[in-house]
Amino acid sequence: MQVSREELNAALPHVMAAPKDRAAIFMLCLRPGYNQRQFVDEIAVTPEEGIPGERWSSKPWLTLPDGAPHPGIQISILSKRVLDLVWRDRENLPHPGDSFIVDMDLSEANLPTGQLLQVGSAVLRVSDVFNEGCVKWKVRYGTAAKDWIVDPDNIALRLRGILCSVERAGRFCTGDVLIKI
Repeated sequence: MQVSREELNAALPHVMAAPKDRAAIFMLCLRPGYNQRQFVDEIAVTPEEGIPGERWSSKPWLTLPDGAPHPGIQISILSKRVLDLVWRDRENLPHPGDSFIVDMDLSEANLPTGQLLQVGSAVLRVSDVFNEGCVKWKVRYGTAAKDWIVDPDNIALRLRGILCSVERAGRFCTGDVLIKI
């Protein structure tokens, strides 16, 4: 059963009460190809390749004018509180595919565009690319979940998560802490 708009709206105060900084990460996910998920305990990242082996470098959903992959979409981060709301049928529906999940406030007010984030030995930069959720999000988690994300009153809350570029190569593991720097 998919989540209703009423349930999503009622949960919004809980979602926005997430920690503002220093939150543990979990559910590290690689996406080597379309609809493929590989859960790992550690991810290595580089500014040049994003997550080596992921489809970002070969089949990005957003490119620069010259056709190169947009660096602002190398890493995607989703709120644990949002994931727990929408991903109800974990046996039959795939994980949304975000690089990692974190229990943290991902809003523009807390993490403005350009904010640097340290995780493990890597440094990420919050992108200006808005993650509005793809058609697959709507199909998997419902029209209400998609409409909630793109509701004009909710856009600044970044309920579908944030997108980041890799500013400094490094590694991070399940349990590492996401820190604003």
